[in-house]
Amino acid sequence: MTLDWMTLMNQVIAAVIFTLIGVVFFGIAFMVIAKMVPFSIRKEIEEDQNTSLGIILGSVIIGLALIVAAAVG
Repeated sequence: MTLDWMTLMNQVIAAVIFTLIGVVFFGIAFMVIAKMVPFSIRKEIEEDQNTSLGIILGSVIIGLALIVAAAVG
């Protein structure tokens, strides 16, 4: 079994690029959500222990992850 280094490097570079794209999408989605809500997300989750807000944010992150994974695969 031989290892083709060029193919390996191309796959690693593609993985890094898609990872960066995913992180940028997550950041943009969080900023949009933070602008849409009339309260501080940080205060609600950390100080007020708002579990439902954490579940909603987690759902958004999972949804974006599914979209990015479908685009990669």
